[in-house]
Amino acid sequence: MADDAPTPTRDYRETVFLPETPFPMRAGLPQKEPQILAKWDEQNLYHAIRADRQRAGAPLFVLHDGPPYANGAIHIGHALQKTLKDFVVRSRFLLGYDVDFVPGWDCHGLPIEWKIEEELRGQGRRKDEVSKAEFRTRCREYAAHWIDVQCQGFKRLGVIGDWENRYATMDFASEAAIVAEFHKFVASGQLYRGSKPVMWSPVERTALADAEVEYHDHVSPTVWVKFPVTEGSDAARGASVVIWTTTPWTIPANRAISYNEAIAYSVYVVEQIQGGLEFEPWAAPGDRLIVADKLVADVMDAAKVAKYRRVEPVDCQGMVCEHPLANLDPHYQFGVPLLAGDHVTDDAGTGFVHTAPGHGADDYMVWIAHGHREIPETVDPDGAYYPHVALFAGLKVLETEGKKAGKFGPANPAVIEKLIEAGRLLARGRLEHSYPHSWRSKAPVIFRNTPQWFIRMDEPVETKELGGRTLREAALEAIEATAFYPAQGKNRIRSMVESRPDWLISRQRAWGAPLAMFVDKETNQPLHDPEVDARIVEAIKAEGADAWFNRPVTDFLGPHDPERYEKVEDILDVWFDSGSTHAFTLENRAHTKWPADLYLEGSDQHRGWFQSSLLESSGTRGRAPYDAILTHGFTMDENGEKMSKSKGNTVDPEVVIRESGAEIIRIWAAMIDYADDSRIGKTILQTTSDAYRKLRNTIRYMLGALADFSPDEAVELDQMPPLERFILHRLWELDGQVRAAYESYVFQDVIRPVLDFCQEDLSALFFDIRKDSLYCDRPDHLTRRAARTVMHETFERLTAWLSPLMPFTMEEAWLTRFPQAHSNCLRTLPQTPGEWRNDYESSRWAKVKAVTTVVTGELEIKRQAKEVGAALESNPLVQILDRDSLEAFEGLNPAEVFRTSDCELGNPDWDDHLAAQAPAGYLSKQFNRPDVGHVYVTHRAASGEKCERCRRRLPEVTAPKFLCVRCDDAVAAWDAARA
Repeated sequence: MADDAPTPTRDYRETVFLPETPFPMRAGLPQKEPQILAKWDEQNLYHAIRADRQRAGAPLFVLHDGPPYANGAIHIGHALQKTLKDFVVRSRFLLGYDVDFVPGWDCHGLPIEWKIEEELRGQGRRKDEVSKAEFRTRCREYAAHWIDVQCQGFKRLGVIGDWENRYATMDFASEAAIVAEFHKFVASGQLYRGSKPVMWSPVERTALADAEVEYHDHVSPTVWVKFPVTEGSDAARGASVVIWTTTPWTIPANRAISYNEAIAYSVYVVEQIQGGLEFEPWAAPGDRLIVADKLVADVMDAAKVAKYRRVEPVDCQGMVCEHPLANLDPHYQFGVPLLAGDHVTDDAGTGFVHTAPGHGADDYMVWIAHGHREIPETVDPDGAYYPHVALFAGLKVLETEGKKAGKFGPANPAVIEKLIEAGRLLARGRLEHSYPHSWRSKAPVIFRNTPQWFIRMDEPVETKELGGRTLREAALEAIEATAFYPAQGKNRIRSMVESRPDWLISRQRAWGAPLAMFVDKETNQPLHDPEVDARIVEAIKAEGADAWFNRPVTDFLGPHDPERYEKVEDILDVWFDSGSTHAFTLENRAHTKWPADLYLEGSDQHRGWFQSSLLESSGTRGRAPYDAILTHGFTMDENGEKMSKSKGNTVDPEVVIRESGAEIIRIWAAMIDYADDSRIGKTILQTTSDAYRKLRNTIRYMLGALADFSPDEAVELDQMPPLERFILHRLWELDGQVRAAYESYVFQDVIRPVLDFCQEDLSALFFDIRKDSLYCDRPDHLTRRAARTVMHETFERLTAWLSPLMPFTMEEAWLTRFPQAHSNCLRTLPQTPGEWRNDYESSRWAKVKAVTTVVTGELEIKRQAKEVGAALESNPLVQILDRDSLEAFEGLNPAEVFRTSDCELGNPDWDDHLAAQAPAGYLSKQFNRPDVGHVYVTHRAASGEKCERCRRRLPEVTAPKFLCVRCDDAVAAWDAARA
């Protein structure tokens, strides 16, 4: 308006129905979340939901919690795992189930023992100076402390469950149940004591199971050793069989050499040594060496042999060699037979395998297979040679004390020096290869012969549960009957169970549940007496596992002669502990069931808890303790690298919660594909925070627009305008997607489609189009009422759909709108009418949105060129060459859709009016997008004055009110309501 033009006589701002809500734009999650948690705690939320579901007769769903280890504050991996479990619990509640979830902890084992030993050393005390009772008490107190710390950390993440009745493997009742499960294996005959090589950690001074071993790169010394032939064919006499090994320290334990009957071997004569060497090689012209034909070139190169000659092939059957140290000490003057074994290959080495049956699984098996029974004991529990080992007594294979703990000791170099002295070393070198290390200590391990207790995998068991099957067969059948998420988990655990050895369950430590049994000294068999077992279990239930170690044996044996029985004081493998948790968590408790519907852990638990639970349950119940397994990957930094404190690339969940709130961690967990390794860091968390703000702002806008909404103003479906029908269709569509995603645990298929819906269908389309009606139409106008009705239905569903993933924000939103209502968490998914499905509106609005992108593109160009301020200053000419797209606007107000004051659209090919405005070549000069080639837009300024209330420019707007007809009517109604 010009300066001298008439001015409005009234300020109409008070008549505009702007959104109003106390729901703040800034979430303040670090402060708000603890307040919500306090209310949930006051309401006893988890139990309140269960009670509500049980009253409704809801089906039961059981998620059994895999126990984290109680030895430190939670890390981001813990946060991901427990958050995923909470997604399951809350989503199953939302789907109408009664959900049983009892959080638990694994408390026994080496890491806690080390911590206590470390504390004792700090006090100047040794472990062997402390009574077992005091030591176990300190371990128990340490674990209890970290249970409390982790419990608070998990609760702060918003994880709900039966925290008051949490389980721990060190609880007296738990220890008693674990021992009772162990007794079942004793009674069924599946348990046996065997003297065989097992993986042994000298640093930890205990045997390790396969699940406790991981492999890291390691540089080992390599040696090629000559074993002179003493018995064999004429061609072999005077020759030496050459072996190659990366463990020289096992040479004193050698008792045989393994070969493969399918490999061709020959005698080779050394004729010439390489020249120009800086040292004198151990090979010499005239040496007669027996090696695999395929590997002779590699052997000769290692020995620095320039020229050699093949003499003739040899048959290894019946051949016997001399031990390479025989000429240094009578202790080694025994025959070393050659034994056929399928484990021998000609891929590397010499084609022969040095065989020390006390230090290798294959070595042991081939030794036993050929009728030998005596297994030499060479290395003690500390990783040092026993005093009876000639030449090397007391030398350590691995250091176990001080700064060098975990490093290889003097044994390897000492053996090599003696081989040189004996004239039996042909060559030596170094090799970087994958070597077994303890999962917990990270120190190298060795194979060591020691008596241990095992559970048989391959012996048929005639119990009701196994029915003549072996444990392996029962476990493999159980795997086939289990659902896996993702599906490839089945192949992974199956391959592990197919190839695993017998289950080693004994450990030579102090902190754990005991192998509480007696062994008959005459028969060497475990005592199986139900009354003895019952006394043991009852004592442990009353006093904990300490009762086994503290009480006299007569308390348990009753009438049995204590002189006849050996009391076993080994402790159980901690995987047996955790594998038994189903027995005391899912059985003999109210409102739960066995088996569990779901186990959920990281993918590493295919070799850990999933497998130990499978084996324990298959051995005692004939099937798995779960119907389904869900696995997630590991958490990596933003560059995909493993997190470590030394790198400084860790993400501490406590810091994220303190700075941004637990909701941000939860949204991150919901948005990732958890089946793969997932990345997290500052940039990713910032992107997550952006997504959170978009969702929060969507909810906030609806809360404001729905202020004072009453069901009385709701509009029936048949009265809804096309846009509202489209949004209802999208709600129907999303409802099906959300339900399916929650049923199959694919949480990103909830949050990502819902986020897209909020951004594209609500904010960018529905809200943007309807804000004019919401702000400016009179309250009883059909369009405004329809929009608010649809917003009400949308709010009802969004706060439900997102509740498992964003419980804090959805609770805040729900109670902001309904302050007197029960917790949002008590709700189930609202039913979405099938009548909301509207394929026509879905197709129509896909076309309309495509046209809209061209119109808004042209308006944006004009805005940037400062030719226009707001879209309401425009009256675009929109020419649509596609008939279907043009007809999609039938029944719509295009100006309303494009958010302009006016609009003209049509097709110049069949609209005479438009054809007259479009001479040849006209359209090619108008705005167009390549991806929407059938739409051309010409910008035109809107005519008329600006309405002082709705800001549209229309010819009908005149002085003195400067209101359009619609706003004039709305103001009159507003005034009348307040008269």
